Amino acid sequence: MSATLSFVAPPPGLAPLVDFTLEEIDGAAGLYSLQPVAEPAKRLFVLDAATYLNQYTPVISDDDRAALDLNASEDAMVLVVANPGEAGTTVNLMAPIVVNVHTGVSAQVILEGQDWPLRAELTPKAA
Repeated sequence: MSATLSFVAPPPGLAPLVDFTLEEIDGAAGLYSLQPVAEPAKRLFVLDAATYLNQYTPVISDDDRAALDLNASEDAMVLVVANPGEAGTTVNLMAPIVVNVHTGVSAQVILEGQDWPLRAELTPKAA
């Protein structure tokens, strides 16, 4: 899968970039590379929350849903930024990337008033 995403505002730390490509990593369903079109040497790894984080249920504000033109939960894909490290991989659950699956319009939203961690340890699923 490959898609073009257009952010309503630059993701934190990536200003002024708003146009990105989302490429699925071969052999790893739900794992993607997110790269700015203008600077393809930069890259973030993101995970499809629905694939990896069954208990993750962020509440997206009315303002964010309106900005992304989301009318139903099926219209949205929720991605979380993965941060690989020597001690393991963490994911940012406080600021997911929400994508309108029909238009590619996206935003990294801050989940204010919700108790999601900035660095949650990613653990393997039990067999």
